[in-house]
Amino acid sequence: MRTVTATVLTLALAAAAAAPAVATPGKPSTDGLWRMDGYGTVLSLDGDTFQEFQTTSVSCLKGDTARRTGPDTYTTAYGTVLTVRPGPGKNRASLGADSSVGHRALRRIHALPADCTRPTPEDPRTAFDVFWHSFAENYPFFAAKGIDWQATRDRYRPKVDQDTTREELFAVFSDMVRPLYDAHVAVRDGDRVFAQVRPGSELPTQELDTKVKKFIGERDLKGAPYRQDFANGRITYADLPGGADQGYLRISGFGGYTPGDASYAAHLAELDKALDTMLTKDRAQRLKGLIIDLRINGGGSDALGIHIAERLTDQPYVAYAKRARNHPTDPGRHTRPEAIRVVPADEPRYTGPIAILTGGSTVSAGETFTQALINRPGGTVRIGQPTQGVFSDVMERNLPNGMTAILPNEEFLNRSGHTYDGTGIPPHLTEPVFTKEEFAEKRDSAFDRAVSVLRNDG
Repeated sequence: MRTVTATVLTLALAAAAAAPAVATPGKPSTDGLWRMDGYGTVLSLDGDTFQEFQTTSVSCLKGDTARRTGPDTYTTAYGTVLTVRPGPGKNRASLGADSSVGHRALRRIHALPADCTRPTPEDPRTAFDVFWHSFAENYPFFAAKGIDWQATRDRYRPKVDQDTTREELFAVFSDMVRPLYDAHVAVRDGDRVFAQVRPGSELPTQELDTKVKKFIGERDLKGAPYRQDFANGRITYADLPGGADQGYLRISGFGGYTPGDASYAAHLAELDKALDTMLTKDRAQRLKGLIIDLRINGGGSDALGIHIAERLTDQPYVAYAKRARNHPTDPGRHTRPEAIRVVPADEPRYTGPIAILTGGSTVSAGETFTQALINRPGGTVRIGQPTQGVFSDVMERNLPNGMTAILPNEEFLNRSGHTYDGTGIPPHLTEPVFTKEEFAEKRDSAFDRAVSVLRNDG
């Protein structure tokens, strides 16, 4: 449930035309009202309509919608397929999205919360309260970041009254979340967005990606016997010079593989075309080392990352476990962790040594993919700098005045039960990543280290 950018990652549910549903005889109906464990969300499934309600202890606002396209499925305007499966029991169900990993548990309720049945005032103070509670009840990392969110409320709420302008309120919201330095946190008002990355790191913009891609092509891949771009230019593969027993795979995002707002299925099809061309049976057997370059990666779909990981192993294993904060006042309570597994693909697979290049511009799904390879059988070494430190899908919470709060509420756990949020995934071998000095002197220390490490392993 991600997009390609680091700050605007969301389950984008929007109305779309759909075929009428076909009932399955003897199968429990999922029509009705459901509260989601975690996520502060209530769902109404009524015939062909999927309606989201975004709730806090002081508010309920309509969220997005989707249209039924099958007995258990709903499809968004962007082509994301949502699946609601009944059970266990008639009062339980689960929700999954084809572009995301994991599932969200649903519990049947018999009536909408009272706040969902009456209009929400649109004044600045009400917008402030919904904004503050959205973070207070869902954000998992206040303690880790040393932020007293109650003190933040006490400081900023007196600055907001009935006469506060939209510009002033946007500035207040921005100042409130600024100390989080969380690339999955943003405030949006139309085209105006406040967002930021971890200090000392750089957002993976298109401009930076273009600059780095050109630099790598001229410096690292010069003389490569085979080199090709795939997936709308988001993926590059090359056999490296010097015997072609080392491969180089650059991934700048886990999405955007087709022009425009294509469905997840379309992106997946483009990815499979690329993988089938790159990882032929001959090449998979011939390679003695593979460099995967994620140093400029703006994120996208975790599911696409898992799909690639399935081409890089011949043994099933657990990539990570995923859980969400699940109590409005106790940040220590979570949903049950769900193990996300990597299952070897039926297609040709590369199972030898891998060097992953990462840095502060490795963001979101770029990080979950990195995490998915930590436990990979076959040997994986990380080289460069720590990743950005944001892993969760994000919640987009509507505010009553039309603004939007964007925040994470999930944790991706390693096998020790810890997360890399905030600090990022550290490298095994530290090297500079695209510094001014590296560019000026035409050096790529991380790439050179990877070539050397893999050659020695081979």
